[in-house]
Amino acid sequence: MLNFRIYLISILIIFTLSGCQTVQQKSEAIAKKENKKLSKFIGKSSNELQIELGKPSEDYINEKGNFEFIYNSKKYLIPCERRFEIDSNNIVIGFVSNGCF
Repeated sequence: MLNFRIYLISILIIFTLSGCQTVQQKSEAIAKKENKKLSKFIGKSSNELQIELGKPSEDYINEKGNFEFIYNSKKYLIPCERRFEIDSNNIVIGFVSNGCF
């Protein structure tokens, strides 16, 4: 009986750990896809960005003197924020994506 419990607990631990790894792999794949999608805007004008994504939810000048365009949305009630940094020549130089999938 004791061996059966140890065997059962071992199998449950293996399934739990493999399930966590699967979730992590899926999350990494989604993040990679999101980064690939957004990286196509690097080096493009802010006008091209707005043609593709529309008018930003917010925009402001950051501490470096560059524009920041912020796009907020929700999917399945989960907030998604995409930030793009635009230099003085109106060229996209960076982005950050949080909670987007």
